[in-house]
Amino acid sequence: MIPMKLLPLVSLLLISVAAQAADPKSQRLLAGAAMSNITPEIGAIIVGGFNPFPATHIHDELHARCLVLDNGEKRIAIVVCDSLGASRQMYDEAARLVQAETGIPRERLLMSATHTHSAARGFGVNGYSTKPGEMEDYQRFVARRIADGVRRAINNLAPARIGWAVASEPRHVFNRRWFKKDGTIPPNPFGGQDQVKMNPGHSADLIRPAGPIDPEVCLVSVQSREGKPLAVMANYSLHYVGDVGAGHISADYFAVFCDRLQQLLGADRQDPAFVAMLSNGTSGNINNNDFSKPYQATGPKYSRIRKVAHDVAQVSFEALQGVTYQDWVPLDARFRDLKLGARRPTPELVKRAEELVKKPRLVNGRPDLDVAYAERALRLRDAGPVLDIPVQALRIGGVGIAAIPCETFVETGLELKAGSPFKPSFTHSIANGYYGYLPTPEHHKLGGYETWLGTNRLEEQASVKITDALLAMWNEMR
Repeated sequence: MIPMKLLPLVSLLLISVAAQAADPKSQRLLAGAAMSNITPEIGAIIVGGFNPFPATHIHDELHARCLVLDNGEKRIAIVVCDSLGASRQMYDEAARLVQAETGIPRERLLMSATHTHSAARGFGVNGYSTKPGEMEDYQRFVARRIADGVRRAINNLAPARIGWAVASEPRHVFNRRWFKKDGTIPPNPFGGQDQVKMNPGHSADLIRPAGPIDPEVCLVSVQSREGKPLAVMANYSLHYVGDVGAGHISADYFAVFCDRLQQLLGADRQDPAFVAMLSNGTSGNINNNDFSKPYQATGPKYSRIRKVAHDVAQVSFEALQGVTYQDWVPLDARFRDLKLGARRPTPELVKRAEELVKKPRLVNGRPDLDVAYAERALRLRDAGPVLDIPVQALRIGGVGIAAIPCETFVETGLELKAGSPFKPSFTHSIANGYYGYLPTPEHHKLGGYETWLGTNRLEEQASVKITDALLAMWNEMR
């Protein structure tokens, strides 16, 4: 029993402890980062085009880059994988392993793909099916390596400080959808007529791009308390570069950016290793080709990748010099399944597709788009009318992060940035699953590759509903 004369002192002590616990300045931020190698074997099927083919060479290794933050109240993990994309089934398996082995709940684990077109498939055999099937060995391997990477990042947790910045690099992003002169856009694979064309090439028939760009490079920087770089998470809305060798496995410009930023920060050969990650922003209608000018070769393979990566890394490095770091920030997360209508082929389209698939798939070594999209349409004929789409929102101090499982159009990303209560805010596209392209309703009316059934799987209002859901989740955490 505490003597009566000591009770006032004990009460003051308890009040002081409670006040410290409620004061963020008395709390510590912990951070840890790690990378897991997810490179497939030579001979793995490279996806990213209409005619997948086996890899003959591994030019550079693929990784799952992991960052874990813990503010004493909540622990969150972010993983960026060098992959074209992956099924929700694979990510759900990774999340199951992470929760079982680390206790991090599903809503606090964000996983996304860079969208390199030179990687093995994370979709499974039938990437256009909406029904889960048996996972392939490579999918199970990547799920395991994601979980391992998160565990290793947790092993590396140490007192840290965090800050953020925004850079701009407009020289490498261009809207790839163009209006063209009447009569110069061929019929689409379904016999209809589009108003815009993706990747139209350079010609006198071009009128103007069909949308804007987003040149921002959003950055979250993590350092030790002593100022040693631990990790940088970056986000840029560029589809990919694609300047790779024939048959090569490669992480494209995403990994070159990470390596170059590490060099600029003087963070080579650290223990534990510095980890940079570059997530794909809202680049569904953005690429690296300026069709307003004649095409100019940039040199041997990978030279264009290096040019883009080094330029983006340079502006990022410069922006990081002005970061104000904080020893503690609030962390929060939300994760929801949003019910959206699924696009399915009409009976007339099914009948047409059944006839088309009898034709050769390749003509003079190139895929026949009519046949390719007939195959995709038939894979979707048994889809249910509604899909559960995972959408996720995170808060890291003053930063808002959204996650969308689609190749998201830049208009959606700009709308999210404008409406977010957090500044800066940015979006991980192709996150937590893959459900095709996400055009806005306005772009659906224009047509084009990104709106075709098989490329696009969700209802025309999907981008509006996803945007509303993400803004609502951010506002819950403000």
